[in-house]
Amino acid sequence: MTEKKTVADLIEDRFGLPTQDGRDMPAEGEIAAILSHRSHRRYKDEPVPDELLRIALAGAFSAPAKSDLQQCSVIVVKDPEIRKALNEQINDPWVTAAPSLLVFCGDNRRIHKIAEAKGTPYPNDHLDAFLNAAGDAAIVMATFIRAAEALGLGCCPISVIRNKIEAAAEVLGLPDYVFPFVGMGLGFPEREGWVSLRLPQSVTVHTDRYDDSDVLEEIAAYDRRRDAKFSTPKEKYRMVEQFGAPDFYGWSDDKARQYAVPQRKNLAAFLKSKKFKLD
Repeated sequence: MTEKKTVADLIEDRFGLPTQDGRDMPAEGEIAAILSHRSHRRYKDEPVPDELLRIALAGAFSAPAKSDLQQCSVIVVKDPEIRKALNEQINDPWVTAAPSLLVFCGDNRRIHKIAEAKGTPYPNDHLDAFLNAAGDAAIVMATFIRAAEALGLGCCPISVIRNKIEAAAEVLGLPDYVFPFVGMGLGFPEREGWVSLRLPQSVTVHTDRYDDSDVLEEIAAYDRRRDAKFSTPKEKYRMVEQFGAPDFYGWSDDKARQYAVPQRKNLAAFLKSKKFKLD
């Protein structure tokens, strides 16, 4: 008889470190689902029923919202021509192969229209307005993933839509004060997928005051644990011509190379074109 997993087992699977936390808790329910989360990039060739999609979106919009402003909108892309145009712009196989495509948007437009309709001033056109809308979009997106997974669906959020943010906004007809935050591939998973290791809480959780004095040593150890579970193939090494092909290529090598080139330098200009003031 196979011994049932505990919450501690799931934490060890996720972080690669032994723990006694949750050793007496069975690995079931919501906490088990959260600890076992994985992105899904390969889907069965079947559509997502509208009913399931509506339920997942209802779950998503049940999420907390900053000051109850509810500054997120989601565009469900169904028109084949719009989907084709977005696929061409996003050009990412994880999204283009998904049966369904959604775009989560930060939406500061509604509060502007409400203020205008009520005849009240809106003296809050500054950076915080953008952050509030982006925060709402992020929370709704994360909650959507939880709801979709509870319904047996798999998701893959893709920020690459912001690489072509102007074109994506034009295709989707986004007006002023609305911006695409992230794309979302959605479908029934073709296979279970694998749980990727995360940075340990010794790196990401601080008590009372921020302290990263040991962060590089902690990350080096994390690199080794992660590599032992899934080693990056040499053909996946980034920027080999510039930086070479090291004997060991860890998560930190990959992230350093990923951000060794400018990305999305046009974002501020795009947001300003949508009337966001970022001062």
